[in-house]
Amino acid sequence: MRFVIVTGMSGAGKSTAMKMMEDMSFFCIDNLPIMLLDKLVDFAANFHTEMQKVALGIDARSGEDLDRINDMLEMLAQKDISFEILFLDAEDGVLVKRYKETRRNHPLAPGERVDKGIEKERKRLAYLKSQADYIIDTSRLLTRELKSELEKIFIRDETFKNLMVTILSFGFKYGIPSDSDIVMDVRFLPNPYYVEELRPKTGNDVEIQQYVMQNEDAGVFLGKLESLVEFLIPRYISEGKNQLVIAVGCTGGKHRSVTLANELYRRMGGCRDYGLKIEHRDIGKDALRGK
Repeated sequence: MRFVIVTGMSGAGKSTAMKMMEDMSFFCIDNLPIMLLDKLVDFAANFHTEMQKVALGIDARSGEDLDRINDMLEMLAQKDISFEILFLDAEDGVLVKRYKETRRNHPLAPGERVDKGIEKERKRLAYLKSQADYIIDTSRLLTRELKSELEKIFIRDETFKNLMVTILSFGFKYGIPSDSDIVMDVRFLPNPYYVEELRPKTGNDVEIQQYVMQNEDAGVFLGKLESLVEFLIPRYISEGKNQLVIAVGCTGGKHRSVTLANELYRRMGGCRDYGLKIEHRDIGKDALRGK
């Protein structure tokens, strides 16, 4: 039997993950009282042969019973029952925004500020997070990307490292992304904006890519950046970092930064040690503003 405890911060996507796992043939139970955990495991292991994959949702709604989760996990170990813990997390600012969009109260702070509830919840779930086999930060994940990460773990059984790397192109004139971990400025390269026939195109177009990459400095820069990232990622993983945002910026976020972000993504794409995605934050803003 494969037994997975699904937990995490309220608003980080636990319910969505449970629905996805149900589609993966898991028998899913959400918010079961923790004191019934051993009964569920005994039942699944001994009396119901069809329950070969079980996902149990546990979160802050368990209240004071959550303090006994350590005893329950030790009980499972004593019964020689293997289990995995999946922890869904997100940045505090993202969680607050999601709560404001849904107009819901936080379960640990009804009628109070959402950030107070988040603070309390992080303390309550700290033990479960420290024991987690898989930590997925959904701060920048689309629903389909979360599904892809879960399929890696629970269908394809790929080696999973708890780090999602986002390569993000942006324009300095629209501000540096607030969640950036590494910021690279590529405004030293010639700007296609000043070539009239190239101006309407973007770094997703071959003509822009050729214009930018024909400059020798672009290749040198990418080689050094790739080496830096290869050096840093294993160390971030060992330190328990879950989210890494590499921001590549040019003036408008349309030509040079998009080209180099795409190329870095292509070079890193063969790695299986971490999740990888790409975003172009400002690629369409000039068109929207009629420039």
